[in-house]
Amino acid sequence: MRTIHPNHTAVPKNFCRLPSGYGVVKIGVSGAAETGHCGLDAFEKAKEVGREIAVQGGIIVTGATTGFPMYAAMGAKDECGFSIGFSPASTEREHVDVYKLPLEYLDVIVYTGFGYAGRDLLLVRSCDAMIIGCGRIGTINEFAVSFEDRRPIGILEGTWKTDEELRYIINLAHRPNDAIYFDSDPKALVEKLIERVMKDRAEHSPVFNNHDGWSATGKKAEIIL
Repeated sequence: MRTIHPNHTAVPKNFCRLPSGYGVVKIGVSGAAETGHCGLDAFEKAKEVGREIAVQGGIIVTGATTGFPMYAAMGAKDECGFSIGFSPASTEREHVDVYKLPLEYLDVIVYTGFGYAGRDLLLVRSCDAMIIGCGRIGTINEFAVSFEDRRPIGILEGTWKTDEELRYIINLAHRPNDAIYFDSDPKALVEKLIERVMKDRAEHSPVFNNHDGWSATGKKAEIIL
């Protein structure tokens, strides 16, 4: 009989809402589904990332896969966080039987039906920021989409070489980007990303800067509930 951690089924504790209550910070976690090359501490680092996202009030978003992202989602659920997964499959049955992907530690799964590459695009564009852990070509693809879309990116340094490889790619890009952060401390990385998301929203979001109130019926309109 499988033992389930009580926090994994508990109601989420806190969501980090931006000023005036607009929006919850959604942080995507990208990493290898097969972590044999990542080193012995990869799983624990992934769980730390997930825990910090939950503790700091964010929502974790993953590719609904195994390995690094799954352990990050597990860490978020350890702290009663909320997790969303974007599956390459079109149905739950395809997700489990064809792609052999898990359902655990995910509160919501979006079945994209677009395969891995299409899933990556939807995943990144559904996030306010991305954290890149140990990974391979799929992780590099998600990094590239994040870079092109100018999402704030946190690159987790560790015993793996992914961070070094991404430094090399960034240097080759010859494109300035002040929204990329390198750190070996998951707590610090999550803090930097949430701070950056809040700063960008405050400066650039037309909804955030709208002073007409939140009514869908017009300025200062009365709403009957």
